[in-house]
Amino acid sequence: MALGYADCGSYGALDELCSRLNLRRLPGLHCYDVLAGPDRLRRMFEREPGTYLLTDFLIRSFRRSVLAELGLDCRPELWPDYFGHYRRVVWLAQSRDPALDAEAAAVAEMFGLPLTVVDVGTGGLERELELLLTEPRARLPDAPHLRTTPGGPPGPPGASAIPDR
Repeated sequence: MALGYADCGSYGALDELCSRLNLRRLPGLHCYDVLAGPDRLRRMFEREPGTYLLTDFLIRSFRRSVLAELGLDCRPELWPDYFGHYRRVVWLAQSRDPALDAEAAAVAEMFGLPLTVVDVGTGGLERELELLLTEPRARLPDAPHLRTTPGGPPGPPGASAIPDR
């Protein structure tokens, strides 16, 4: 059996669950690692600290999963507290279409930052899912230790975190 998630901010809790239930999971700290590759992300964050990442899902759900969840729909004055340290927005695009392109541009506009689109497709996810489902032995990733961008613990979805390795 397998679980189709990377750690995604559980900070090891997902690995504990997988160990307890003898499940395998997708590798990586976040879906960003699966989609774009951890080495590519590490280089991106080293070149441009303060990068906020988007996925197709996060773009589609941004108003609900970020603005509403953080209370920014009611308290927009908190925006600088949450997002003031970001310097650019990068969309790891899996499948582009005009509506999603427009929504991604609108999210970047909320940040007041340029949007960089990196077309990653679904190849990385497909490869990792195939490995996850076909490897004969359990592949339980090491519980990652995180080093976050300056300013404290990892932030809301899209916050950049890289492995401390």
